[in-house]
Amino acid sequence: MTTAWRSTTWLLLGASLILALSLGIRHGFGLFLPPMSAEFGWGREVYAFAIALQNLIWGLAQPFTGALADRFGARRTIVAGGLLYAVGLLLMGLADSPLSLSLSAGLLIGIGLSGTSFSVILGVVGRAVPAEKRSMAMGIAAAAGSFGQFAMLPGTLGLIGWLGWSSALLALGLLVALILPLAAMIRERPQPLPSGHEQSLGEALREAAGHSGFWLLALGFFVCGFQVVFVAVHLPAYLVDHHLPALTGTTVLALVGLFNIFGTYIAGWLGGRMSKPRLLSALYLTRGVVISLFLVAPLTQWSAYLFGMAMGLLWLSTVPLTNGTVATLFGVRNLSMLGGIVFLFHQLGSFLGGWLGGYLYDHTGSYDLVWQISVLLSLMAAALNWPVRERPVARLQEVAA
Repeated sequence: MTTAWRSTTWLLLGASLILALSLGIRHGFGLFLPPMSAEFGWGREVYAFAIALQNLIWGLAQPFTGALADRFGARRTIVAGGLLYAVGLLLMGLADSPLSLSLSAGLLIGIGLSGTSFSVILGVVGRAVPAEKRSMAMGIAAAAGSFGQFAMLPGTLGLIGWLGWSSALLALGLLVALILPLAAMIRERPQPLPSGHEQSLGEALREAAGHSGFWLLALGFFVCGFQVVFVAVHLPAYLVDHHLPALTGTTVLALVGLFNIFGTYIAGWLGGRMSKPRLLSALYLTRGVVISLFLVAPLTQWSAYLFGMAMGLLWLSTVPLTNGTVATLFGVRNLSMLGGIVFLFHQLGSFLGGWLGGYLYDHTGSYDLVWQISVLLSLMAAALNWPVRERPVARLQEVAA
């Protein structure tokens, strides 16, 4: 094994472990909605708003943390993000009002996630591997995040049952602090362009802003955020409303995480062989079909489990394909920042999906309208991604020539 390959393997392992912790712990936040709302007498909108705010802050901070990682290396960004994430979880465990919940679960954890999740981590991975292996490497890292979702969900449920929701959050805060030493495995130095000219932030932003494919990818990613956060936060409560055991919702989300491992890996593999935008269109269309079948079929434990498996295959499969397309279009020099801007749209959708679910439930007593919106958004995302073409911008074509 060569030194370069060993270094890349070590970096990919560190990136995978960080994503597994960061996303795995976040994936279980929906389990805290019922106990916290019951203890303090809140409607579902209070907790839903805090998680929606978390996703909004995460998205707003992401272009800035991505730019810092591009310019100064990712390790410092990951350490700062991990520290804020851990402190946010500790304070969330002590929260006793809507304001304290929004500041901890919303503000601090939102900023923390921006430094420890996809845009920063996949930016590192994208710069570490050759272009022909980039989509696959991103798929592997995203699959590790999916494994974290699968592994952490039953663990989180066990902690809540054993310690109560407050102490469970304190324990998770200590666990996420492991991201700090894991950041030592991320060793990279930002690379200049082969021509010797280092593109400035302003040049990168102007180039992306003038490219229609960039905005189409971003708007499509908005739909992904809406759907996954709505399902992650509200599905357990939705199933309980339909008289299924509370364990069913946890099992469904665990199945989402398990099958997401395969979905993201397969998406990364296919992305190196087929058109990534066309694959994205197919994924969004399939999501719409899966949600529609879930709604029209009789709701049982097994239909819920099948929904979790199917959604898992489609859950984060969009991530390596979307980030891989951005890398193809604009190169990897500013990938964390540009991927962060696209991810901002994902998080705007996440805010709307998380908050709207709670708002409409409190005002209508049902999630039906939000499910219907999710199906329509699937059709919109499929249409948005279809015309995107994987052609590098003129600047990169000139460098290649």
